[in-house]
Amino acid sequence: MVPALIVFGITYVLLLSFQKFRPYIALAAGVVFTFMAGFSPLEVFNAIDWNVLMMIAGTMGTVYLFIESKMPDRLADFIIEKVPNVKWAVVCLSLFAGIISAFVDNVATVLMIAPVALNISKKLGISPVAMIISIAVSSNLQGAATLVGDTTAIMLGGELGMNFMDFFWYNGRPGLFFVVQAGAIISAIILLFLFRKEKASISSQTKTEVKDYFPTVLLLGTIVALIIASFIENKPEETNGYICIAIMFIGIFREFFIKKNKTVFRDVFKEIDFYTLGLLLGLFVVIAGIKELGVIKAISDFFFTIGGGNTFLIYTLIVWASVLFSAFIDNIPYVAAMLPVVGGISSQLGIDPTLLSFGLLVGATLGGNLTPIGASANIAGTGILRNAGYEVKNRDFFRIGIPFTLSAVISGYILVYLFWGI
Repeated sequence: MVPALIVFGITYVLLLSFQKFRPYIALAAGVVFTFMAGFSPLEVFNAIDWNVLMMIAGTMGTVYLFIESKMPDRLADFIIEKVPNVKWAVVCLSLFAGIISAFVDNVATVLMIAPVALNISKKLGISPVAMIISIAVSSNLQGAATLVGDTTAIMLGGELGMNFMDFFWYNGRPGLFFVVQAGAIISAIILLFLFRKEKASISSQTKTEVKDYFPTVLLLGTIVALIIASFIENKPEETNGYICIAIMFIGIFREFFIKKNKTVFRDVFKEIDFYTLGLLLGLFVVIAGIKELGVIKAISDFFFTIGGGNTFLIYTLIVWASVLFSAFIDNIPYVAAMLPVVGGISSQLGIDPTLLSFGLLVGATLGGNLTPIGASANIAGTGILRNAGYEVKNRDFFRIGIPFTLSAVISGYILVYLFWGI
């Protein structure tokens, strides 16, 4: 176990230090742990959660077609038509980004909504910095709301065997969707207070023309199909993944054969995040290896000892440690490593793993909003501002990120324990 723990520690340090090479590091570590644990090729294959990988790839492909249809731009235009001033524009665009982000990748959501904020700011002659930061943190918040909202949510669903509807109502209790929405409402109130002085009126924006509604139907069809599948008993474990991949290919084949788009295969596959897929593939094998070699149990014992075997203290430790770690590191490898750990701790406590797993996701997902580098959506937002010629100072981000994060995490921390700890 000690050599495995050392290799795992080195792997994690390398993942944090060399972000551009993370997939290669994870895959190489997977090979090392394959030999250390003595896995056969079949055991390696079974260690990989193919359902998670297919869901991520399929959803990303469909989302690309949805973005290309200009429907998100049109929806944003509609919102702008209905708001009286900048304050409400910021809040409504942030809420809209959150709604989109519950079903679409966080970074893609920021790329969709940020240009709208830039256009508004340009017309009014004001800085777009605060507006785009608000959009980014709202996008990150809603990633935990549904099964397809974020990579970490998909991973949680795979670990606990959750289907799409389980994020709304799970084992007779409210799911993560309602926990996240409570945080969103409180955060919206925070934004209204922060932007209370921004009362400049907004003129009507140019309407974006949507020429193809089929990608919207595909995205909605993905959600409906996942809901229907959630009621099918004894289905294959990879059912959700098959659904997402199949719907993506329906969109691709329509573009190729009916609309005669000869580059659609290349365009769609360029937009699939193979970086994340490779990272996860390697991490799945690494986690199976450290579990086989006893590392997971050792880490679980450590948390159990620190918490003194007290469920509430251990829950509190996991939530706020996750907030702290996710403020500075990518939450994907962190959640991938910690999901089996919280499962082990739950076994030692003799409780259902839901409480600690939900607490982990709340802390890890929302904690990224504390800093500009804590979440991919924040990095994308600051990158857009930088390319537009605006400097994003830390104090600009902290002014919004800290109260936004604390309000959302505190409400999530309380609600998860009320729903699942009592």
